[in-house]
Formats: sequence, C-alpha cells, structure tokens
Amino acid sequence: MRAPSYRERLIREGGALAVSGALGSAVLLGFADSATAGPWSTLGQLAVVAVLCAWLGLRFARKWTARAEPVPAGGAPPTGEPTPLWQMPAITAGLTLAVALPTGAWDAGLRVTGGCLLVGLTQVGLMAPLIRADERRRGHRYVRLPGSRILLGTRLGVLEESS
Repeated sequence: MRAPSYRERLIREGGALAVSGALGSAVLLGFADSATAGPWSTLGQLAVVAVLCAWLGLRFARKWTARAEPVPAGGAPPTGEPTPLWQMPAITAGLTLAVALPTGAWDAGLRVTGGCLLVGLTQVGLMAPLIRADERRRGHRYVRLPGSRILLGTRLGVLEESS
C-alpha cells in the first residue's frame, strides 16, 4: 500500500480541521447567544490568526521541504502515522469547551472554532499547493516521517518518482 504523500495528508487533515471549525462555528452561532458578543474583537483576533497562519504555514512548509531526508530506494516507505480524521472534531470541540465552559464566554469558543477553520484552510489552500509545486519542480514526492510532532515540527522524506 502506497503511503499518502505529505500533500495528500495536508489536504485530508486540513480539510477535516476546516470542516470541524466551520461546523463548530455554525453550532455556536446558532445556539449560543453569547457567541456574538464582542464581534470586532473576534474579527480582529481571527484576522491576526489568518495572517499568522499564512506566514507561518508557508514558512514552515518551505523549511520542512528544504530539510527533507532521502528515503532509501527499495525499502518500505516510511508512513509517519497519519492523524486519524476523527481527532479533528475532537480537538476542535475539546479546545472550544476548555476555553468557553469555565466562563460561559462562547465568543471565545467561536474564536477557537474560527481558528481551527483558518488553520485547516491554510493547510489545504496554501501549504498543499506549495508542496505540490515543489514536488513537480523537483520530480519527487514528500512523505511524513515518523518522529514528526505538532509542536516540534514535521520531518519529511523524499521519494523519487519513477519514470
């Protein structure tokens, strides 16, 4: 079985996170009156998150591809455990509840769900196309290596495309 490329994983996992964030935001806006408190604060904070996502997402994608390690030919390609897609809604809900439940500040929860939406869109709309362009230009495919961690960074391997 072929290991999913890093680009494919960004699309799947980012898409799941974006959908989780969008659904969480819709639920909060539909059912929690306090979610609309402080709309300018929410918009401002989400604008900052969007800028940071764009800047950091592209910066990290470039850094990780530049540091990609060759994967030996003939061996089983390392898969780097995929993040199970069911974890994305659990992460979104868990963060939202952790922020909003103690104080009842559902507008803070909306900022969390909106942030999850933006992070997912960054992976799908900015990072995945950058990775795809790099793969085409260099003629290889990136895969996530074991040892990648959310706070420590992603380790990528390079698989040469067979002609």
